[in-house]
Amino acid sequence: MTQHRKGLVLDFGGVLTTPLLPAALAFERRAGLAEGTLLTGIYLNPEGIRLTEALERGALTQTQWNEAAARLLGIDPDNLMGRVFADLRPQPAVIAAAAAARRAGVKVGILSNTVGLAPWNLYDGYEIDTRYDAVVLSEVHGLRKPDPEIFRLVLAELGLTAAECVFVDDTEQYLPPAAELGFATVHAVDPAGTVAALETLLGIPLTDPDPGRVPA
Repeated sequence: MTQHRKGLVLDFGGVLTTPLLPAALAFERRAGLAEGTLLTGIYLNPEGIRLTEALERGALTQTQWNEAAARLLGIDPDNLMGRVFADLRPQPAVIAAAAAARRAGVKVGILSNTVGLAPWNLYDGYEIDTRYDAVVLSEVHGLRKPDPEIFRLVLAELGLTAAECVFVDDTEQYLPPAAELGFATVHAVDPAGTVAALETLLGIPLTDPDPGRVPA
């Protein structure tokens, strides 16, 4: 018999929000950059990777990252992170599934590699401190995924073991370290697929099969 998990740990950007890549590509178009300039100049460039990992660990402020990244790209640094991800929106299906899981007694936590909290705050408007049972943000702890210790932190806050939990992330490389600790893992590619996988692993319905139905 399948043992259903009773804890759920969610990445934030790209899981509880719309995908990151389309937002980044839209920024490039707005900024008049050739397609791929941001990804190549920041996220595939060794110096850009170093800057971003330092930001995620809290060793750089977002303003410092903005200035350094803008130099690499040759653009204005003002609120660069906010401009890059201006098109991100809540992902309603996964947010609703997380809320349904909590109502069913599942403990739900967020484990997020942060991008600084000021001047632009990725988490504004999502009520993460009230809607979830644990919130672990990388810069607060000086650790970032895939460091096993940051997974242990969120487990401690939830009061659960990895073997009792599911971990969801849109970054595939963060899944094997979680699986090694004992998490069941879900690669968040599309919201419907993510929710369906969670329903199977948690053993509970997370969507209303007939949202237009009028209760009897």
